Amino acid sequence: MNITVHIDAGYEALPDDLDALTRTLRDELQELDLQSVDLMRAGGAAPAGTKSAEAITLGALAITLLPSVLPKLIECLQAWSLRGQNRTVKIKANVGDRSLELEYAAGTSEAALKSLVDALTTTLVH
Repeated sequence: MNITVHIDAGYEALPDDLDALTRTLRDELQELDLQSVDLMRAGGAAPAGTKSAEAITLGALAITLLPSVLPKLIECLQAWSLRGQNRTVKIKANVGDRSLELEYAAGTSEAALKSLVDALTTTLVH
């Protein structure tokens, strides 16, 4: 499963702040059992283990994971969004010819979070 995560830290966040937040989130996500987590490049994710002179897309991560890890990813994103003010997370997932885009902000209820996970897994996995 390929997922793109876009984070928004609010209108007052400077580009350097957004870059630092994105890199911190990437480091946290790398501790999960994900296949890959990379900064998004202007033309897409850079291949693993390579360095690229291309500009990154601020606030964007490219993630590849098994569907069974999706709940852990969503929980981690929720915990991350709750640690700061005005943080919003947008998720775009693709499996084959199916895709889904969802957005949630800090303070999203547990029921809404469960609904998000269910929507992603139901739409993309089954």
